[in-house]
Amino acid sequence: MQDYSATLRKFMPEAAAPIISRWINDTGCLFKISKSRSTKLGDYRAPFRTDGHRISVNHDLNPYSFLITTIHEFAHLQTWQQHKHAVKPHGKEWKTNFQNLMDPFLKLQIFPAEIARAIAQYLENPAASSCTDLHLFRTLKQFDKHSDQVFTVEMLPEKSHFKLQNGRVFQKQEKVRKRYKCLELTSNKLYLFHPIAEIYPIEIAHIHEK
Repeated sequence: MQDYSATLRKFMPEAAAPIISRWINDTGCLFKISKSRSTKLGDYRAPFRTDGHRISVNHDLNPYSFLITTIHEFAHLQTWQQHKHAVKPHGKEWKTNFQNLMDPFLKLQIFPAEIARAIAQYLENPAASSCTDLHLFRTLKQFDKHSDQVFTVEMLPEKSHFKLQNGRVFQKQEKVRKRYKCLELTSNKLYLFHPIAEIYPIEIAHIHEK
């Protein structure tokens, strides 16, 4: 049985690494530390043909986000073992498994107090992603490196302009329920943005007609 603890300690709190290493061995899971992905923090893929369970987690998450995402994906694995594809991906079965898998880490007091409180609130009804729980996501972001240099959509005044990492430029519009409408300038199309989507504020000179 291979011990993955030494590698895992580079990405998550030290006390959590032996537990996750055991989970990897017990499930025969291929656990991959992935490059950064803007659309997701982690991913679980069920066995298919000759492939077994596969989990990937973004390498650039802070240690607590990395651990929570890992637990999230292992809850998917456990749910698949119990029910295959017969239940919803984030239904009550997944929620129960996520809550049970999180329990030993809370008992070990691995998380700082403010994260532990946010997790306790989140566990009352876990969502499809920790990103969708604004309180938990904001709390976790405080532990990111250079978190003071990060700008999010909700920080900007309405009608402000910003760009994404890929260079697309938007103007922030009004809030609709839990997200912000944002107008892409080149296509003139509206998109909905998560309040804590990371962006780059920019100034656009206004051209006045003579």
